[in-house]
Amino acid sequence: MKIQSPAKINLFLEVTGKRPDGYHNLNTLMCCIGLSDTIRLTFGQKKISVSCAHPDVPEDNTNLAFRAAQIFFDITRIRDGVHIDIEKIIPIGAGLGGGSSNAAAVLKGLNSFYGSPVSREALLHAARSLGADVPFFIDGKPAVATGIGDILTPCDCIKSCPILLVYPSVPVSTAVVYKNLNLTLTKNKKINTKNLFKLKTWQDVPKLLFNDLETVASSICPEIQKAKASLLRHDALGALMTGSGSAVFGLFDDFDIAKKAYNAISQNNRMWQLHLSHLVV
Repeated sequence: MKIQSPAKINLFLEVTGKRPDGYHNLNTLMCCIGLSDTIRLTFGQKKISVSCAHPDVPEDNTNLAFRAAQIFFDITRIRDGVHIDIEKIIPIGAGLGGGSSNAAAVLKGLNSFYGSPVSREALLHAARSLGADVPFFIDGKPAVATGIGDILTPCDCIKSCPILLVYPSVPVSTAVVYKNLNLTLTKNKKINTKNLFKLKTWQDVPKLLFNDLETVASSICPEIQKAKASLLRHDALGALMTGSGSAVFGLFDDFDIAKKAYNAISQNNRMWQLHLSHLVV
């Protein structure tokens, strides 16, 4: 079985507080984009195994995709194995949710292959046990996520548009970013999610763009601000770091403009990885 495992971006990300368990409460709007890994599942195996050519992707039980298969077989009591091959395209340590997406893809792929023995709600519950972003990828539709990112409210107002993704080729640790976050210095900008449903044109969406983690991540990786400035200089409607970084995206209302930006930025910044993509709605 071959499955596409998409990346996501955060159109806004507000950190609303720290929980007693060490996690942070969020208010964030997540959307999938056209950039994706490819997952290949080979069934009828004696055990669960993972392979990936990327040197930074673990091939043992610390891999989220491996753990997703474990959980699926545990809750269904199916005695079987599967080999999971991951063709990694989504940059690692970029805030694009690649590992979480891989886990959700495995859960959905196994459930489909075995005749959907697990309900959607049970699948979401399993996804929550794997990580805060994993439930979002079960449906993969634009959604406002609250709690630790696992409480989802669909957001139907988002329209597809071209995006240009810039990865500075410097991974940033999510744990380090949150460790260095000073909540008293964040914008404390409260998002009224009802406003999302009143947007009249796509051009209004960039007004919402902000990320409470961007300042901290930029102090670790100054290339983030350079990438953001470059996107805005090349006619992006808005630009923002996604997740905990270090990838930055620019929103465009025209593919040709996005393509020109891609060509110009790629010529001047050979170390950056650029991906021309689109929002998936």
